[in-house]
Amino acid sequence: MTGFAVALVLVVVAVGLLRWRRPAWYWLTFGVTLAVVRVLVRYGSVMDACGLTVPPARWRLALARATNRPIPEPRSPRILRLRPTRTGLVLRLKLRPGQDAFDVAAASDRLRHSFSMYGVTSRELRSGVVEVRMTGYDVLKRVQMPAETDPRRMRVPVALRQDGSVHYRDYRAIPHALTLGATESGKSVYQRNLVAGLAPMDVALVGIDCKQGVELFPLARRFSALADDPDTAAEVLDALVARMERVYQLIRSQQRITCDVPDAEIAADIWDLPDDLRPVPVVVLVDEVAELALYASKEEEKRRDRIVTALVRLAQLGRAAGIYLEICGQRFGSELGKGITMLRAQLTGRTAHRVNDESSANMAFGDISPDAVLAAIQIPAELRGLAIAGDSSGGWHRIRAPHTSLRQAVNICNRHADRTPDLPELAPFRPALLGSDVESVPLVKASSATA
Repeated sequence: MTGFAVALVLVVVAVGLLRWRRPAWYWLTFGVTLAVVRVLVRYGSVMDACGLTVPPARWRLALARATNRPIPEPRSPRILRLRPTRTGLVLRLKLRPGQDAFDVAAASDRLRHSFSMYGVTSRELRSGVVEVRMTGYDVLKRVQMPAETDPRRMRVPVALRQDGSVHYRDYRAIPHALTLGATESGKSVYQRNLVAGLAPMDVALVGIDCKQGVELFPLARRFSALADDPDTAAEVLDALVARMERVYQLIRSQQRITCDVPDAEIAADIWDLPDDLRPVPVVVLVDEVAELALYASKEEEKRRDRIVTALVRLAQLGRAAGIYLEICGQRFGSELGKGITMLRAQLTGRTAHRVNDESSANMAFGDISPDAVLAAIQIPAELRGLAIAGDSSGGWHRIRAPHTSLRQAVNICNRHADRTPDLPELAPFRPALLGSDVESVPLVKASSATA
């Protein structure tokens, strides 16, 4: 008996250590079993306490009265499926008549406490069916991306959501995006994950980094064009506008609207073109966009208007031509001058890391969701990389990108340097790589560098 007690104490201590130091291991070994039992045992009483039950049907009440039987109990949503995952549980519920998906969403916090889970979120799959995702521990405290993700063409896994699912940056669904964040908020790490995810794909990367290229120039082997000052950035954007116009001419010539090809799909963007004719898509990454909008003289004001006009044109018209914008900055509001709010309206995707004031969060989510604004200003300073991601539909999630060092991102870009396409319009802005022993390499036009 003494040996059994000692073994039991050792198991309890081991479980406690796992839960404290390795919550993911604890969940996979002990937590998932305890959570499943807890949900199944408490399900009926929890649904009743959370107001997620409906009275029994009238015919059942009438039958009980006629047969002198006890009154039937209220009915809870029916469990269609209970699936354990590496981070929690997924519960699929069939709602009863009279219930709504909003009822489940409103009771999420009460369900979290009742089932002793870390987090609970819900979403409607189809009419009458709701999926409830429960997380057993804080998955954003130490981000571990799943070993297998589902990357597709122009779809990149960049972060982990609070419900344990993977957050993807899908350029075909959300062509343009805005990323905000204060200094040391994790914005650069998010950008590195994005570049590292795009590097193995058949896509051209164009970078605009007005901090003398310190963020993007180490990744230069995978970039088709780089600009490190506003003057060069204006020329790069003009070249992209010219490329966009040429791509539209190609689409017009290949629209296949004649009767000779009755079964062909009419081409309206580059993805409708045949593979051998499709131009390579372009992702434009702008770091610290405010540096492009600030000016101190009349000449700089003209350059600023030229840059903002080009960005607005690309945001409005670039999607069908396969040109996508990824704009980053610390602030992005009307104080940057005319045209900025017009540009922001075209940026469907919004991601906000820790910000220094509420107005910065309003710049990202004020026109989308007040709840997202409140969540963005509550991000603690010690959790770098934690962010709120949303889109114009009003939906939002807490996400956190896994830490990727600059060296890791550089290695990935160097490994896939052979995938860097040569675009004629951007050839003058291709970064010149002279070797690792060079102290500083200016980002100038190729024609100037070779003169």
